[in-house]
Amino acid sequence: MYFLHNAGMAQRSQTELFCDWLENFLNYERFPKKGGFSLDTMRFLVERFNHPEQSFSSVHVAGSKGKGSVSAMISRVIEESGTTCGLYTSPHMLDFSERVGSASGPFSDELYGKACDILIPLVDSIIPEHLPGGKDPSWFELVTLFAFVAFREAPVEWAVVETGLGGRLDATNVIIPRISVITPIELEHCEYLGSTLEQIAKEKAGIIKPGVAVFVAPQQSVVRKVFEHAAYEKGSPIFFLEDLLEYSECIQTDKGLQVTFSFRNSDGAPCFSRPITSLLTFKNPIQLQNAALSALAVKYLFPDLEETVIASGLSKAWLPGRFEIIRNNPLVVLDGAHTVSSITLTRDAFSSVSTKPARLLFACAADKNVERMAEILCPFFTSITLTRPGDRKESDLGHTETAFKQVISTMGDEDPDNRPALEIEENFEKAIRKVWDASAKEATPLLVTGSFYLVAEMKRILSSQL
Repeated sequence: MYFLHNAGMAQRSQTELFCDWLENFLNYERFPKKGGFSLDTMRFLVERFNHPEQSFSSVHVAGSKGKGSVSAMISRVIEESGTTCGLYTSPHMLDFSERVGSASGPFSDELYGKACDILIPLVDSIIPEHLPGGKDPSWFELVTLFAFVAFREAPVEWAVVETGLGGRLDATNVIIPRISVITPIELEHCEYLGSTLEQIAKEKAGIIKPGVAVFVAPQQSVVRKVFEHAAYEKGSPIFFLEDLLEYSECIQTDKGLQVTFSFRNSDGAPCFSRPITSLLTFKNPIQLQNAALSALAVKYLFPDLEETVIASGLSKAWLPGRFEIIRNNPLVVLDGAHTVSSITLTRDAFSSVSTKPARLLFACAADKNVERMAEILCPFFTSITLTRPGDRKESDLGHTETAFKQVISTMGDEDPDNRPALEIEENFEKAIRKVWDASAKEATPLLVTGSFYLVAEMKRILSSQL
């Protein structure tokens, strides 16, 4: 094996060795950089590798929140139908294989090794002058290429592909999917995607392909108009969940979130013979909407698929760090919520499962609306610890501290003792261990949120205890 031979460290997993090699390339996740996004390099790469993205049928998923959960649900339902299905999502929590695998889990180490043996020599042999604009591939472009190669070598019949950033110029946008799916849109990554909802929606709408049906979660009116216009221009059928959802209900149980939903029949839309009821491993009520959107999309692809198969697939879908309960006594919840709306939903879901005074550990990237997030979170916690979201994401802890202090200063003017205690700990590892131990000692519920990277660091640091 080329890769193992050159690594000289056969005891390490293939994905770990692949990550070592990837360190030679610019990682926009760790080192954000404005401008320079283009599909030219990705098109060059897939051409060089004989178009691995064309070896399977695909579903393309974009959005500001919920796209990982929807991707996991769709892929698991496809797999439940008896069809092999790959899943490409980001970011990962503990292991790189979380990004690239089958709907039900990682591929074998041998398969990852095979993909590496194909990819690395061919990339390393590229003559720099042959690259479009002489620009080296980015970390994410190579990871996306790796996913496509792995899916071809598996082989899988289908794959669900989640965008990384935006849509129009995202590295994944070289695929021609069977359907496109767009989850709710919010202001996010404004320095790259635009400063208004309309601008961001136009970037996300870039995944809509001519004649390819698109399924869309409920959106603000300005966003809906963007998607309607994009679909009209490309002659693509477009289905909005809110137009087709007839009934929905969710019930929190000890075993998970029980969801029930039904659809009204409409010309061209998928037809269901009965309501769907499924017990989701996901706990946040927003997953009801994600499940309904996923069911609608899959039923379009497989019109004869039984509703019982859809319900079973939804019940088996799971991703780490999505309102994940890692301890019950006292309660500890991890949720990678990084937008204002998702923070609101996380707070509401946490409040529904815990009525006791609680702790909060929060961190976010520098580009987030931390002022609004502070307003949403502060009134619900008695103790708040702010930190950085790890070493992999640019953050501004000083700005975060100022935002939370401003909100806290306006709370409880008549009784200052009701204001939450605020602690700043720049060292995220110390912050994680401190709140974990304090929660256990005081039997206080704990919510860890604001950044997927903080959630990932918590899982990494506490992996021996979880």
